[in-house]
Amino acid sequence: MADTFPSDSVGLVTPQTLHFDAPLTLDCGRTLPRYDIVYETYGQLNANRSNAVLICHALSGDHHAAGYHSEQDKKPGWWDNAIGIGKPIDTSRFFVVCLNNLGGCKGSTGPVSLNPDTGKPYGPDFPIITVRDWVNSQARLSDALGIQQWAAVIGGSLGGMQALQWAIDYPERLRHCIAIAAAPKLSAQNIAFNEVARQAIMTDPDFHAGHYYEHHVIPRQGLMLARMLGHITYLSDDSMRAKFGRELREGKINFSFDVEFQIESYLRYQGRSFVDRFDANTYLLMTKALDYFDPASEYNHDLAQAFAKVKAHFLIASFTSDWRFSSARSREIVKALLDNKKQVSYAEFKADDGHDAFLMPVPHYQQIFRAYMQGIAL
Repeated sequence: MADTFPSDSVGLVTPQTLHFDAPLTLDCGRTLPRYDIVYETYGQLNANRSNAVLICHALSGDHHAAGYHSEQDKKPGWWDNAIGIGKPIDTSRFFVVCLNNLGGCKGSTGPVSLNPDTGKPYGPDFPIITVRDWVNSQARLSDALGIQQWAAVIGGSLGGMQALQWAIDYPERLRHCIAIAAAPKLSAQNIAFNEVARQAIMTDPDFHAGHYYEHHVIPRQGLMLARMLGHITYLSDDSMRAKFGRELREGKINFSFDVEFQIESYLRYQGRSFVDRFDANTYLLMTKALDYFDPASEYNHDLAQAFAKVKAHFLIASFTSDWRFSSARSREIVKALLDNKKQVSYAEFKADDGHDAFLMPVPHYQQIFRAYMQGIAL
């Protein structure tokens, strides 16, 4: 393995599946009678089971956070720069678990799964899932793994929202909560971006009201547009200028509506590649979960009240160029925690990568992240 993969890599990993027969009641009022959760683990669980870390993924993420599924893999998992030997989430210290959330399209029960009542894929009949539903299903996964308390629950973006929900709903079951590039709720502008993305998918002629599986098609154009729109919001103006500027593919203007600028080529490539690996119904579900997240809504819209009973220590991190989940939103979380005299560390990192910075190996970010994780007692 050392000859095949970098020395700090977790190496070859194999996804695992847990089946649950106990019904899961959801916020929407419906019940999943049974379901599967696909997950991966890295590192070793220690004797007293005190070193387990849960990674919660963002909108288009999945269970494959680190390592490789085969020696032919060109790319490792989506957070490989943060998980491994000597990395911020050090697998020589921690036992790391990452799962594909319910409603996903990478093996956990979701729209592409067979509905036991019909024998056909759920499609649009799969229930709308909330962040709380995910956290409840993750708690059942931790029970099945024999983990009564996480050393830390960690996530970026939508994953950070799940980490916050964990701290609120299961205060005794995590010692540290790390929320990176997250927010206490989406702004109206963010909800608007999500709605445009959903409309792009739902108005595609091949969407068929979500039953496109039965027609053996996918709403390719709509999903591609949704991803292109989303990708623009994940980047910053500075990062796009640095990568592409106004560079022309052929060095001249062709006076056409075909691809001329490099940024156009890049966005189309991102859109096309996303269509080949992600399900449109799952995209709709994930964006709705983002829209609905608002833990303060159950506490008279007082975020401090929502955090009143949390017991975890917190690391809240943000990035200067992230305009979709700005640093101001992270500071709202910090203030609400401090209003309750909770233990919280906050770091704002200078980075030009926009919202995607939480996935990048930004040196100062990784340094602080690593230092915080090293301070977690096991």
